[in-house]
Amino acid sequence: MQNEYSIVITTAGSLDSAKAIARLLVEKKLAACVQLFPVESFYFWKNEICDDSEITLFIKSKTALFEEIKAVIKENHEYELPEIIQIPVANGFPEYFSWINDCTNR
Repeated sequence: MQNEYSIVITTAGSLDSAKAIARLLVEKKLAACVQLFPVESFYFWKNEICDDSEITLFIKSKTALFEEIKAVIKENHEYELPEIIQIPVANGFPEYFSWINDCTNR
């Protein structure tokens, strides 16, 4: 079970955009669950410091699906350079992992 599951994180510039990406990932059975969180982001971009409201997406899935998740995000994202990072899950509730398996079984 170690590192068989991951959380993929990305951000979107609007709630509508975040919801569209989340829905696609769940519909395509690439994610069991996507949680959306409003955040305030400070970052360096094109020689200036930016301060923007964004929506962070926590995408719960299998580690093996990362490349497909990344492709869907890139294809449907409004940013020139979207954040797409994968965090392996070291351990967790086995029944929750079974649910992820059921939801992402294609």
